[in-house]
Amino acid sequence: MTMRMLHSSSWPPVFTPNSNSSSSFKFDAPTFFTHKPIRTSLPDHVVARSRSCSAAENSGAELRRALVGEGLRGGRLCCCGRRHFMAATTSPLIPIRPSNASDDSSDYAAMLDKFHAPRPQWYEEFQAMVLDKGMEAYEAEIARYKSQLFSKLKGKVKEILEIGIGTGPNLKYYANDNDVHVVGVDPKRTMEKYARAAAAAAGLPSPNFKFLQAVGEAIPLEDASVEAVVGTLVLCSVSDVDLTLKEVKRVLKPGGSYIFVEHVAAKDGTILKFLQSILDPLQQAVADGCHLTRETGKNISEAGFSSVELGTAFLANAPLINSHVYGIANK
Repeated sequence: MTMRMLHSSSWPPVFTPNSNSSSSFKFDAPTFFTHKPIRTSLPDHVVARSRSCSAAENSGAELRRALVGEGLRGGRLCCCGRRHFMAATTSPLIPIRPSNASDDSSDYAAMLDKFHAPRPQWYEEFQAMVLDKGMEAYEAEIARYKSQLFSKLKGKVKEILEIGIGTGPNLKYYANDNDVHVVGVDPKRTMEKYARAAAAAAGLPSPNFKFLQAVGEAIPLEDASVEAVVGTLVLCSVSDVDLTLKEVKRVLKPGGSYIFVEHVAAKDGTILKFLQSILDPLQQAVADGCHLTRETGKNISEAGFSSVELGTAFLANAPLINSHVYGIANK
């Protein structure tokens, strides 16, 4: 793996009742995934992690406490602008296996519930509204870095997955091409209307955009199915950073690119790092699991990508969640 520094400057689930179950689903594949079926089982590394946790716990609630932590179960707002990449549904919305599947460790729908408890509808509506209106200053400052990154995608890739798409602030940078197809993944269904509006504003035809609820640790797409994965302010609060990065690599085609922007811990010995260390437990408790002291750049560099281009930035509009790393990792 080589590494060099950057200069700073129709696929919604379709409900079809049958005789075996009152809530089974099927999928209509999007045009750019028709050459491969949707996964019908979890990747081995996800199944292994799930079974390991299941062996240690006796119920879904206990498993959630083991994976996410008791302090992360309530609905909270992440001040970094993104909720951690976990599903929040009261019923399975992306069942990949048939409804009569006997092994729920390989059922994405079961995994969604195990990884995260549902949030109240009113809270998710409120958070989506706040994120849609409350990130303008941040997005204005980060724009030059995003423009630099996404310029490398325009005209070169047609199949893009964005994890933690939220209200869709990144779509304007890469989704203004009629030939581009985008799958946006986020834990909240309430984000969909905002993401769709952002896609339309960017000029992306409605049939070219699909929204799915899913978790980063178990992305419901086939191996090697997309040319690029986009993720900004996501890895700060996923439950398992390394497992999420494995999933990113899995769904990327050979030579595909992972575009990232993440906030990380400040430099050791600085006042900011001291403050982050003191406030990190509180941040996780009140900001939906957002970590202030993660070394996400190191995780990405050591994830096994063939090459990583990594830059750093310090944003005035985000004093506590600095510094930032941004770049491109190639499979």
